[in-house]
Amino acid sequence: MKMGTSMMLPTAGGDLDISCTKQNADGSCWKTTHLAKKTDIPGRFTFTSQRWNSENDMRVVAVQYDDFALIHTIKTKDGVTDVLNKLFSRTPEVSAALQEKFMQFSLDTGILSENVTILPKN
Repeated sequence: MKMGTSMMLPTAGGDLDISCTKQNADGSCWKTTHLAKKTDIPGRFTFTSQRWNSENDMRVVAVQYDDFALIHTIKTKDGVTDVLNKLFSRTPEVSAALQEKFMQFSLDTGILSENVTILPKN
């Protein structure tokens, strides 16, 4: 697994434009874009992934805009629900304290420690 690049930009209406680019095993890249619609709950957004055919309930758990964002997403596809936690950083280097915060949050949301990975730098 390799790191990708994600951009999250707020829209004038309070929604969130999300753009993610990742590298395939053959070196080519693929990109997804989503418009995450704001909800009545601050920091909570919903969107449909056309690529994965899933409904996504995304929450911004913690953020320091110049450093990181911790995102918790509940994905539902064909009636099956999965939890996905992501730690986004502005740089490939992430402090040990922030990695520990991510690990603890993941454990607290029911993810087994063996299923938590900090990706290596490309």
